[in-house]
Amino acid sequence: MSIQMDRIDHVVLTVTDIEATCRFYAKALGMNVLSFAGGRKALTFGAQKINLHKAGEEFEPKAANPTPGSADLCLVASVGLAEFMAHLKALGIEILQGPVLRTGAMGPLRSVYFRDPDGNLIEVGSYD
Repeated sequence: MSIQMDRIDHVVLTVTDIEATCRFYAKALGMNVLSFAGGRKALTFGAQKINLHKAGEEFEPKAANPTPGSADLCLVASVGLAEFMAHLKALGIEILQGPVLRTGAMGPLRSVYFRDPDGNLIEVGSYD
């Protein structure tokens, strides 16, 4: 028998300020904020979920070394990259690099890079 994974269900970000993170991801990336189980927060988009843990108050079990600013995420935009870049510019979010050509899970991807409030590297790409 050959075991294979179907998809990622969720990932966890350890953050300094959950409310600031929720505001940033909702405004900059159009994600929805979900409250669940005991007031915990998550970010949702499509069929994806990012659970949020406050640094020092992580939910058990947790990563061996949960650290704000240690993530590097790549997301795929539902709009063209030029439109997304204009959106970031209107919000005053600095683009660190891009657009650049990268290789995504489904092939060539044009991407831009910026940081969230904790310094996590966020890559947003578009398959042309």
